[in-house]
Amino acid sequence: RIPVPIQNAAEEPRVLCIIQDTTSAKTVNERLTLNLPASTTLSRLYEDVSHKAGYVNGTFDLAWGNMPDMASLDHNSEMSLSESGFEPGGKKNFLHLTDKDGEQPQIASVTDSSGVDDSSQERFIGPLPRESTAGCSGDYSSPSYTYSSILSKSDTGYVGLVNQAMTCYLNSLLQTLFMTPEFRNALYNWEFEESEEDPVTSIPYQLQRLFVLLQTSKKRAIETTDVTRSFGWDSSEAWQQHDIQELCRVMFDALEQKWKQTEQADLINQLYQGKLKDYVHCLECGYESWRIDTYLDIPLVIRPFGASQAYGSVEEALQAFIQPETLDGPNQYFCERCKKKCDARKGLRFLHFPYLLTLQLKRFDFDYTTMHRIKLNDRMTFPEELDMSPFIDVEDEKSPQTESCTDSGAENEGSCHSDQMSNDFSTDDCVDEGICLDSTGSTERVLKPKVIILTTLHTDIFDYSWKLFSVMVHSGSAAGGHYYACIKSFSDGQWYSFNDQHVSKITQDDIRKTYGGSSGSRGYYSSAFASSTNAYMLIYRLKDPSRNAKYLAVDDFPEHIKSLVQKEKESEEQEKRQREIERNTCKIKLFCMHPVRMMMESKLEVHKDKSLREATEMAYKLMELEGIVPLDCCRLVKYDEFHEYLERSYEGEEDTLMGLLLGGVKSSYMFDLLLETRRPEQVFQPYKPGEVMVKVHVVDLKSEAIASPISVRAYLNQTITEFKQLIAQATGLSAETMRVVLERCYNDLRLLYVPNKTLKAEGFFRSNKVFVESSESSDHQVAFTDSVLWKLLDRHGNTIRLLVLLPEQSPGTLANRTQKVRGDSDVIFDGTKGNRKSVEAILEESTEKLKNLSLQQQQQGSSTSDSQKSSDASDFEHIESPTQEADSNSSLCVAADNRELENRIRASAGSSGGASSDQENHFACEERSDSEVNNDRSTSSVDSDILSSSHSSDTLCNADSGPIQLANGLDSHSITSSRRSKAHEGKKETWDTAEEDSGTDSEYDDNGKSKTEAQYLYFRAEPCSQEDTSWDAQKCLVVHVDKRITLAAFKLNVEPYVGVTSTQFKVFRVYANNQEFESVRLNETLSSFSDDNKITIRLGRALKKGEYRVKVYQLLVNEPEPCKFLVDTVFAKGMTVRQSKEELLPQLKEQCKLDISIDRVRLRKKTWKNPGTVFLDYHVYEEDISISSNWEVFLEVLNEPEKMKSMSELAILTRRWSPATMKLGPFQEVILESSSVEELKEKLSEMSSIPLENLEFAKGRGTFPCDISVLEIHQDLDWNPKVSTLNVWPLYICDDGAVVFYRDSTEEPMELSDDERNELMKKESSRLLKTGHRVSYSPRKEKALKIYLDGGPAKDPGQD
Repeated sequence: RIPVPIQNAAEEPRVLCIIQDTTSAKTVNERLTLNLPASTTLSRLYEDVSHKAGYVNGTFDLAWGNMPDMASLDHNSEMSLSESGFEPGGKKNFLHLTDKDGEQPQIASVTDSSGVDDSSQERFIGPLPRESTAGCSGDYSSPSYTYSSILSKSDTGYVGLVNQAMTCYLNSLLQTLFMTPEFRNALYNWEFEESEEDPVTSIPYQLQRLFVLLQTSKKRAIETTDVTRSFGWDSSEAWQQHDIQELCRVMFDALEQKWKQTEQADLINQLYQGKLKDYVHCLECGYESWRIDTYLDIPLVIRPFGASQAYGSVEEALQAFIQPETLDGPNQYFCERCKKKCDARKGLRFLHFPYLLTLQLKRFDFDYTTMHRIKLNDRMTFPEELDMSPFIDVEDEKSPQTESCTDSGAENEGSCHSDQMSNDFSTDDCVDEGICLDSTGSTERVLKPKVIILTTLHTDIFDYSWKLFSVMVHSGSAAGGHYYACIKSFSDGQWYSFNDQHVSKITQDDIRKTYGGSSGSRGYYSSAFASSTNAYMLIYRLKDPSRNAKYLAVDDFPEHIKSLVQKEKESEEQEKRQREIERNTCKIKLFCMHPVRMMMESKLEVHKDKSLREATEMAYKLMELEGIVPLDCCRLVKYDEFHEYLERSYEGEEDTLMGLLLGGVKSSYMFDLLLETRRPEQVFQPYKPGEVMVKVHVVDLKSEAIASPISVRAYLNQTITEFKQLIAQATGLSAETMRVVLERCYNDLRLLYVPNKTLKAEGFFRSNKVFVESSESSDHQVAFTDSVLWKLLDRHGNTIRLLVLLPEQSPGTLANRTQKVRGDSDVIFDGTKGNRKSVEAILEESTEKLKNLSLQQQQQGSSTSDSQKSSDASDFEHIESPTQEADSNSSLCVAADNRELENRIRASAGSSGGASSDQENHFACEERSDSEVNNDRSTSSVDSDILSSSHSSDTLCNADSGPIQLANGLDSHSITSSRRSKAHEGKKETWDTAEEDSGTDSEYDDNGKSKTEAQYLYFRAEPCSQEDTSWDAQKCLVVHVDKRITLAAFKLNVEPYVGVTSTQFKVFRVYANNQEFESVRLNETLSSFSDDNKITIRLGRALKKGEYRVKVYQLLVNEPEPCKFLVDTVFAKGMTVRQSKEELLPQLKEQCKLDISIDRVRLRKKTWKNPGTVFLDYHVYEEDISISSNWEVFLEVLNEPEKMKSMSELAILTRRWSPATMKLGPFQEVILESSSVEELKEKLSEMSSIPLENLEFAKGRGTFPCDISVLEIHQDLDWNPKVSTLNVWPLYICDDGAVVFYRDSTEEPMELSDDERNELMKKESSRLLKTGHRVSYSPRKEKALKIYLDGGPAKDPGQD
């Protein structure tokens, strides 16, 4: 299927990008916001960001904000945003703007835009401003505090407004008001009294401040946060886009409230308010009923309801606005004079037009076909000079007018109150919109008589002519978009585009581009193919030289405005100085090993001209060392926190400036600083560049202990011999017998013994970890991987500590149960007491016996080869198969109970934990079984090394003949173990997943041989203390185990502590969110586990090869909750459906008290809550029915024996709809032999007695049971589709379980009164909400636009 290209840009999904500029300390708290089409390429994204941020493209990188470790986005990629992982649909995509190659972005240079042609100027009109002109002030190396990085004002002389996130609609209206001389001058003449009101919550004062800054500031753009804060808005409002006309109405109402009892009390009405007459004229007697309404704007319809053609111009829409309609037929008007219903004419007449005429083009509508809001992009022209004389009722205007009106007796559909002429497409009736008064000021608003400007206006004196000066443009769809304003300046007559922080010159041609529409006419669908950028609000000013004002010059400002200008200028200068300080401040991470608080971290902010001595004193106070360590016992050194590496110290540079030491002021540094301390009697060790840090761990082979690290500094050009002598001085060991092992990365051991080889050649880096041993034992003579040292280090690197919770056992459970500890002796549980022996008792008995067995094993193996003896005598467990127990006396070699070794493992547990991935990060959001996560049947690299070690010369053990001696002559005898590195392990974890063809892995292969045989892997268990876990310590084990052990071997090892064989208990892994998932794949290792992971053991039969755990749910089609969980059971590969029923029914009888005949029960597919394919008795699992781990299945109890006999039949669930009673009948099943529509109708007709010709049906929508309101079902479903088979569009009924509604077409719907309908609607809403189904179409809830006059919304304590 070829995807249909998106032809309408308005319908294309958009991607919201939030970009944080991290290149400087000041801009790190700022955000750039882009709303781009999903088809935008990455290269175009970089262009847009460079234009918006003011940087030269190619001098910065973009990286994912929530995944900082990922590579930067490709500058030259032509992949679209949707293909690159960006999420459309209003979701926020966070990006970081970062330095490129360690250098800060270059700021765009200043160019002259006077010669820009029309094609390039078009960029200033669109929804995504791309500035071709950029300014740079001085030699600033970092962007300014606004979103734009350019400090200088636009060459137009006008200042932009910063978009807080989605406040473009606010910015457009504010710029329009600012560019209206009459409004601006009146606002300047109002004087704020600080004694009467808080300036923070005063809307007029904050608007006044904003206008002063717009007129006098030298910045390119200023913030609007102070204005929105005066509205009572919090930061969340910045993410709400509202309608600009709605904002205009609400803001004017708020200003009227604030200006009460002032000279400006009637300003809004004087400037923006007009009057019209809403009348009804009787056509029989000529009687006219009317009333006077006021308006602040005129809403003009783009396309009449049901029409295919839109109005072509504003004049045409205005004419349609006043065109009367005839009330006849059922809509007749009751005439007060005739005392009867008569034909009448109803309409509107304009009486007076305001000085500032506002026209709203109603581009947002509601599509009742799709039940979605839409935007009409049809072309509508508007003149630069609008003649309103054809629309004024001169006779009405000259006649005396009063505010009274006669009752018209007709509905107020044609009336045009200011309230009704607001956001007409808002369907949210239950949310109050508008201004929100405090409780003390909640008295009713009294409408005072308004002074109408045009009361003395007559056609014989003045023309009814208005000049266009503002076009507010919307670009996008009804779901969202971008606003900007095109405004004509009254000072120079030039048109400008005010697009958030970007202000640019435009031409009259650019204004004409906002008419909307497309080049050619496409009839009804013209809107779908039209440009989505078009005019939404128009503001005209009356041509009246006597009243047309000019902008108030700075010299003519009132005194209170002059003082405000001076105050804002000082504030701006202070901000500039602060910015200058910020620009010269070095900010770097600071660490300190505090004597009391251990390692502390902070940020040191120091001016670049401060000396190192001054910076040390600042760091000393910052780390609160006063009174603990003397200042002269502290120094700052260069530090690498990631590698814990001291790079260098600064001896003799105490007076050097920090800017020189740190390499200048940067947004981020590749290194940190450490405040190092010493005791008074100690001397600081100099750290020189080029040195490397080495952590030396001394190994004692006799006690098998690994000591804590000693730090040593070395040079990369030192030889191994020199390095050994350095270690000998630090540790006191003999350099002649010393063996040095480098751990280059996790679990990667390298023996260093070539004397003349340098540390650099051996792979040393900044920070390194080595193990040293200097005993006189014969362990030196054997190959490294056969040595005791290698095995001890290998165990040290791979042993993890697990917490195992043993199962609860009720009294009597263990009465006849014994546990054999694979040897000559048994551990017998005392069944008479009914209690299991404590963990300590089992450990004591089993360890003692296994010690003796270990000694016997060592004696029996004394005649074997040296390599075999080395393995047998080690502390690695040799797990024998249970089948061998019956045939031989071979025993288990277990780790000796060495207390020092236990202490050593406890000490190393913390370091091991750091090597493994954080389980909380990996599994916190898991909500499914391990077996569902990964069905990869291949064995990981580490597992293949362990399981197939006969092909490797450097692995831990050999399955057949033990470790093989290494050949002499290998280069430098450098042996690297084959285990994966830490980084590789984090990427490729082993999951407990079931194989695709078998529900789990058996503990034995096809020949009955144990898969765990001959693996020498460490295992040791000990009692758990209460400090180790929140679990009951009496039921908990602490297990130290080699994580390369398989799950099967692990289960065999914990058998003595569980009390049953490994086939009779299950292992559950406990994740960070305390969710438990069963681990079923026995041949997988524990490599995905890390230190202190938790395991729960539960009694129950473990799965055998080919078995699957299945959850059984009962299907109850006519119950409110049709899906009810019954039991967990086990199905096996090759089992028939009837056999599974036979095993399942006794379980249902015992656990669920369901006694069902096998012929009256049905199993069927379950897909979430939807019933699917019916499984017939002869079907075989894995052959006819696909099955997987943690499978779910429906069980259905039948009223009669199963009717379905063949897979060719189709089971349909049907439900009758009765319009006459407004009720739905119960579900009834229909079995069809084919997919014929005729057969379905015949069966339904036979079942319901509806004549075949009158029967209509429709497929249910959504998930089972496809609930729908009885008020909607009659018209919302696709009744009687014109198809002959069920398996084609629009039905697509191809499987069992589909829901079909049917009805009698001759049955008329019940007539409901309004009260009955409302009551039924409430009942249906309640019923459908309980079942979790939708009641009706409900668009995304929009937050009502409110301006709070009391400083903010009232907090409802009961509200979440």
